[in-house]
Amino acid sequence: MQLLNFSLAIILSLLFLGVEASQDGFIFNGFQSAKQNLSLDGIAEFTDNGLLKLTNNTYNSGSSHAFYQNPIPFKTPSSSNFSFSTTFVFAIRSENPYRSSQGLAFVISPTEFLPGGRSWRFLGLFNESTNGSADNHIFAVEFDTSMNPDSTDINDNHVGVDIYSIDSVNQTPAGYYDNHDPEKFHNVTLMSGDPIQAWVDYDGGNKQISVTLAPLKSFSGRKPNFPLLSFNYDLSPVLLDSMYVGFASSTSAYVVNHYVLGWSFMLNGLAQNLDISQLPKLPKKGGKKKLNYFLITGLPLICLFSIIAGVLGTIYYVNRKKKFAELLEDWEVAYGPHRFKYRDLYKATKGFKDSELLGAGGFGRVYKGVLPTTKLQIAVKRVSHESKQGMREFVAEIVSIGRMSHRNLVPLLGYCRRSGELLLVYEYMPHGSLDQFLHGPRKSHLNWYQRFRIIKGVASALFYLHEEWEQVVVHRDVKASNVLLDAELNGRLGDFGLARLYDHGSDPQTTHVVGTVGYLAPEHYLTGRATTNTDVYAFGAFLLEVVCGRRPIEQKARKQDMVLVDRVLWLWSQGRIMEAVDPSLGTNNIVKNEAELVLKLGLLCCNSEPEARPTMQKVVLYLDGAMALPELSSSSLLGGGIATKSMAFDSVTSFEDVSVSSYSFLTSSTQYSHASGSILSGGR
Repeated sequence: MQLLNFSLAIILSLLFLGVEASQDGFIFNGFQSAKQNLSLDGIAEFTDNGLLKLTNNTYNSGSSHAFYQNPIPFKTPSSSNFSFSTTFVFAIRSENPYRSSQGLAFVISPTEFLPGGRSWRFLGLFNESTNGSADNHIFAVEFDTSMNPDSTDINDNHVGVDIYSIDSVNQTPAGYYDNHDPEKFHNVTLMSGDPIQAWVDYDGGNKQISVTLAPLKSFSGRKPNFPLLSFNYDLSPVLLDSMYVGFASSTSAYVVNHYVLGWSFMLNGLAQNLDISQLPKLPKKGGKKKLNYFLITGLPLICLFSIIAGVLGTIYYVNRKKKFAELLEDWEVAYGPHRFKYRDLYKATKGFKDSELLGAGGFGRVYKGVLPTTKLQIAVKRVSHESKQGMREFVAEIVSIGRMSHRNLVPLLGYCRRSGELLLVYEYMPHGSLDQFLHGPRKSHLNWYQRFRIIKGVASALFYLHEEWEQVVVHRDVKASNVLLDAELNGRLGDFGLARLYDHGSDPQTTHVVGTVGYLAPEHYLTGRATTNTDVYAFGAFLLEVVCGRRPIEQKARKQDMVLVDRVLWLWSQGRIMEAVDPSLGTNNIVKNEAELVLKLGLLCCNSEPEARPTMQKVVLYLDGAMALPELSSSSLLGGGIATKSMAFDSVTSFEDVSVSSYSFLTSSTQYSHASGSILSGGR
């Protein structure tokens, strides 16, 4: 009898303090006496008045978790079908409400804590290795107040359902639907600092997940008639027999406090309604206001100072707005996720300082930068473009290219437009361009294995552009300076499609050929049209350049320019093609059959007849050894693009006797000259 009275007293005391708990559910109307019921880690803590505070007033201090200490038996030996319901009241307060920060998440996890959960974009739920893995068995509903450019976030104020990954399977802007008109949507600002109530329900019978949201002030604990988000998904494979329920959050570059005021959960039933009157109060916004006698007595001086500061501030604002002015037209709204703010790019590149300059060439100047929010290293290309003709189509192409995903393409992250200028944002490649390793100060730093891997990577990228992407993309400027090397020295093809910008702004009265001398196919000079065949020709010149370590055309001081493709062809005709290999590689450090294959393939790609050149699909098969390279013959290689006087090689005593003027691709019909300016040459 005494034991029964003692147990009854404990239960009554818990009810009085706003805490009820059972095996399948619980309710906390505040957390004044819940310390023994919840397990905290990271920077989570309880306040003196009973708030669960997930984050504190610190920057970048990591992640935090708060879990109900007892596991919930979602599945039993007799049944694996389950449902659950939960509701909670939370508030997010930021030091700077105008800058996006991290949110919080309701989470169901197989462990009481989430070791290794990273902050920033992962909300303390995952890290680089666990994100996207079905082995983590994590279900979460995020209330996110930031938009990460490297994830699928729709904006910086959304609700999403995360299963196994921080990339939500379903998400929607935060808000609620009118009780009388389900078509009428009301926004809710998650970072307003005001209490917001959320409901998360899972119907195991219908396999349906529903999330509902409402401001506590407007609804006073009443659930809206229509859910904010509802869709079908079977959670049986996701959740294990026993799981822990709780919350996760993380900090960022801005001070943000995440609070939970009350929480109710029920398995296979409806969660109890929270008693709004028992919930603890949030701290007053801005803290206590004190009357300052000095402000009253010094009011005239303060007013004068305010006027002066206002005038100076206005001047500063006008000048700053002019400095960071962007060109934004109505049709660009649809490209919002791909458009960067000029202000962010300006800060990332330290004001486009010369110290951050990576290079300059025919397509503009390239600067290194670090995005201030994500710390992602980027390369920003500034391209001058005065004409508006075709800009809409070109931006559409940029956005389309930004959706490409291939390991040997330089990722194009987005763009920014200003008057007369277009800025393209790429992922930064730490080792720079390949031409620096072939002809610059880092010459001979690449061995044969690395060169051959780069060649195969660029071939794979061109095959992707020509045949595997949803549209045919002609690169138009394949060359060593447009091949960048990542941290592992893998070749990444860049600047694909950029030449189209010059077509949009060209003068219709002039012949306009875009490309680089030495890589241009003969028919490109005559017609000005770029095709996949002209890309193959340029790739052939690129192959010879990588293997030989020499530029496609080298200027001689006393003799006429040397054309690399003709030199290799001449050596092949003499049975000495391996003499073309870069001497810096050393005879013992190359794979002879691979080097000979690349040299012959380069000649085949540089055939003067476009239809005689192989497709990039065949090129990839040749390089992989999946298809044998056809035997080369004089008849298959002779032509304007290589050498019209190759038939006379028997009477030529050395390659020096063969001059550039001998070849038909420099005939008078092309009207080519270095001074014409119709061919854009040079690097990036």
